[in-house]
Amino acid sequence: MASLLEPETFDLPAKNPSEEAQRRWRNAVSLVRNRRRRFRYAPNLEKREEAKHLMEKTRDKIRVGFMAYMAALKFIDAGDHGRSSEQTSDDIGAELAKDLPEEAREAGFGINPDKLASIVGSYDIKTLKKLGGVEGLAGKLRVSPNEGVKSSDVPVRQNIYGSNKFTEKPFRSFWTFVWEALHDLTLVILIVCAVVSIGVGLATEGWPKGTYDGLGILLSIVLVVMVTAISDYRQSLQFRDLDKEKKKISIQVTRDGSRQKVSIYDLVVGDVVHLSIGDLVPADGIFISGYSLLIDQSSLSGESVPVSISEKRPFLLSGTKVQDGSAKMLVTTVGMRTEWGKLMETLSEGGEDETPLQVKLNGVATIIGKIGLGFAVVTFLVLIVRFMVNKATHHKFTSWSSGDALTLLNYFATAVTIIVVAVPEGLPLAVTLSLAFAMKKLMDSKALVRHLSACETMGSATCICTDKTGTLTTNRMVVDKIWICEKAKKVEGGGGADAMTDLSDTARDFLLQAIFHNTAAEVVKEKDGKSSVLGSPTESAILDYGLLLGDIDDKKKDCKLLKVEPFNSAKKRMSVLVALPDSNTRAFCKGASEIVLKMCDRFIDSNGEIVDMSEEQVTNITNIINEFADEALRTLCLAFKDIENGYQENNIPESGYTLVAVVGIKDPVRSGVKEAVKSCLAAGITVRMVTGDNIHTAKAIAKECGILTDDGLAIEGPEFRNKSPDEMWQILPRIQVMARSSPTDKHVLVKNLRGMFKEVVAVTGDGTNDAPALHESDIGLAMGIAGTEVAKESADIIVLDDNFSTIVNVAKWGRSVYINIQKFVQFQLTVNVVALMINFISACASGSAPLTAVQLLWVNLIMDTLGALALATEPPHDGLMNRPPVGRDVSFITKTMWRNIIGHSIYQLAILLAFNFAGKQILGLEGPDSKRVLNTFIFNTFVFCQVFNEINSRDMDKINIFSGIFSSWIFIGVVVATVGFQVIIVEFLGTFASTTPLNWQLWLISVLIGAASLIVAVILKLIPVEKKETSKHHNGYDLLPSGPELA
Repeated sequence: MASLLEPETFDLPAKNPSEEAQRRWRNAVSLVRNRRRRFRYAPNLEKREEAKHLMEKTRDKIRVGFMAYMAALKFIDAGDHGRSSEQTSDDIGAELAKDLPEEAREAGFGINPDKLASIVGSYDIKTLKKLGGVEGLAGKLRVSPNEGVKSSDVPVRQNIYGSNKFTEKPFRSFWTFVWEALHDLTLVILIVCAVVSIGVGLATEGWPKGTYDGLGILLSIVLVVMVTAISDYRQSLQFRDLDKEKKKISIQVTRDGSRQKVSIYDLVVGDVVHLSIGDLVPADGIFISGYSLLIDQSSLSGESVPVSISEKRPFLLSGTKVQDGSAKMLVTTVGMRTEWGKLMETLSEGGEDETPLQVKLNGVATIIGKIGLGFAVVTFLVLIVRFMVNKATHHKFTSWSSGDALTLLNYFATAVTIIVVAVPEGLPLAVTLSLAFAMKKLMDSKALVRHLSACETMGSATCICTDKTGTLTTNRMVVDKIWICEKAKKVEGGGGADAMTDLSDTARDFLLQAIFHNTAAEVVKEKDGKSSVLGSPTESAILDYGLLLGDIDDKKKDCKLLKVEPFNSAKKRMSVLVALPDSNTRAFCKGASEIVLKMCDRFIDSNGEIVDMSEEQVTNITNIINEFADEALRTLCLAFKDIENGYQENNIPESGYTLVAVVGIKDPVRSGVKEAVKSCLAAGITVRMVTGDNIHTAKAIAKECGILTDDGLAIEGPEFRNKSPDEMWQILPRIQVMARSSPTDKHVLVKNLRGMFKEVVAVTGDGTNDAPALHESDIGLAMGIAGTEVAKESADIIVLDDNFSTIVNVAKWGRSVYINIQKFVQFQLTVNVVALMINFISACASGSAPLTAVQLLWVNLIMDTLGALALATEPPHDGLMNRPPVGRDVSFITKTMWRNIIGHSIYQLAILLAFNFAGKQILGLEGPDSKRVLNTFIFNTFVFCQVFNEINSRDMDKINIFSGIFSSWIFIGVVVATVGFQVIIVEFLGTFASTTPLNWQLWLISVLIGAASLIVAVILKLIPVEKKETSKHHNGYDLLPSGPELA
């Protein structure tokens, strides 16, 4: 049965499905009532194809521009012996100012926006040189590279040069969703039937009696359309909120002479932007100054080799990524004038891939729809044949009246309504509803879901590979201990200077130089004039400590920075080359303690003298590093080397350094992490720590968090990467900590866990080099605070507070989504089976259907939109984390679900058919309206069976289905609204709904029969259907025991 309802055509990978697979499953969806609604959030494959062609054009344009740029460089190098540079500058300035808007001239700008855009877009180095380089261009834009744009000028610049925003699809109004809901083919047919029914009714029975049937159908359609549109509109509002959150991207700029953060969408032409590793270039611009800047242009050019940017090659393009180094950039082009802006406009129309569950349920809906269509056709044919036979037996076959036409029309309307009920349009849409609800709740809990499928996949996660710093720890770092001059010193609070009173002037001087010259952090002035340290937590902690000991400006005075090699996760160190005031050159190195220690052959002894380092002293220093690490301190070494004359300018030495100090940085474990890890383990999710830190530090933190157990393995990256596949197979299940790991190690770990052991792997990442691992994983989790923009772009979920507990919460919500959809599918399939079978059997046996078109439309609303609202939006409970994850290849519709569907269907059909064929005798009904009373009672009983079945569906295994029912106000609201409207339909809308008011005894019987399904559910849940892997009882959630265990 499972293979029948879940064919392979509808199996789609959660990440990066092929276009062929997407087209294949869509072509297989042959029976859809409303394509507009069903595929509203499906990707537009034609637009994606268009984006590909645009990408190719952009790449060709960039290649041509680059070739022209290279030719221009040769021409410039050869020398231009024409006119004087002053004449050239004047001429080019006049040409660039041509067609300049009057507003721009009045504001003092000297360059046309389109011509400015073409300088960068076409790599026009000749024009830039003629303008006087970046300084000359800044002059035309009325901006100082040191002071930046004045905040008061921002509106004027936006008016003239545009804002840094891309064209987006307009948000759809509520009435658009109403219009889309009306595109349901079956509803259109029913509207036609209703109109014809009103026409025939007026001709035969007059006003108003002749309009009741038709108006009843029309009112039902209005109700269905409005409820559907409201539900869909609320979903769209949730997605709009998520899109707004995704766009909260900030960048560092200099404005009004001070460094500050602004949204990338608030950037204007003339802004001075500070770029560092992992940033996305937010606009087109010109390089001002910087060090070792490497740009990944693959998103635009398709070239995987990074491009080095400098004064000679100064052009930076929007949408590219900073792979290494740092720089200042002058913004020249923003928004839709950039190539990236034009590309984004097309890409945004492409939409997002469907989730595997959406695709799978599209398949289920298609197959059930075909079965339902068959039943509807057969039911209609049976009713027609019986009607014809009845006329023939009464010798009226040649005599036809308008009443006969109305009867046939009602048969047709009933058949069409059976199709409405039978095609479960709500199945795939319920996934979207549930995911939208979960994503909104997760956003409130500091997790931003970028891709819908990630929220769904997270529920199946079997392994989380997490970073240490900032995720398991607070990321609030302070220098706690320092080893210098052969002494380990404790740094107490703000008393760093007191711990250095016995230090020689030479040693203190070397320490301050090593801190102040070799830092990626900066001391910046805020708008209020106060100074603050800006940089990563590690860099800021060291610089803060240095500021306690001395003045940064005093040490950096008259020194010139010659070269910078920024820290990256491959080298695990940062190095700089500095020209000192005495004309000497000195190299400084800082980084992972054991790596820098290997580069040193001398150190500063207890007398403040520089002496050679013996093997014994290396051992002693290594022991100090390990002691610091065992106290869960992050250790770094600071070193320097004086360069002899004749050094190679482009190379910072990698050996021969003098060790200055070993620094121990404290980063406390976050509160709640230990409990979160424990929750993961109870849920069958393995937690692995992957960190660049020293193995002793990593083990200490892992033990404190409860990650590293007695039988677990802690391994270093270099050792791991040298293992053979067979050795990997042996050790991978036991690895709990990987220290000194590189991004490549993380990528290999993820790839092997997924490939060898078929694990569903979630991976956290914050750096640029984590992108491959994030991409390889089933769920990529980027850090919102410590994470770079490149990491966030590669991730599926952004953890806004960098907290491991938030990741566990995402897993809980992922499980909730999966189980909520299972509940809804179980509920809807039960209603489908009963509604189809009762009308079909009744039509075959008696020639009439007990449920009319209006009643079936109400039932469809209960099981489709309202059912999805009630069951697909239930919040998670802690018990979800006490059951194992759902496997990759497990059938979505489980044996437990089939047991419940078949059991409840048999119960409901037995009761309803008994009343259908012998109801008058059972209930003692007499009189001319007994048939109408019986049909109303059957309809009422059927609805109450669904109300209580909805409550039963809250848990497919657990006997106590009322647990936590009041925590879901949506569920309570839907049930109360359903019962309330059912009372109104039966008691007050009988004219339109073909019902009649019931006495209190019949109401009580209806409710009791419905409530009896609660007892049926308990009996069904005692029937064992699936073998339990464990019979352990967990706190908060008990897996339902089976067989003898019940005793």
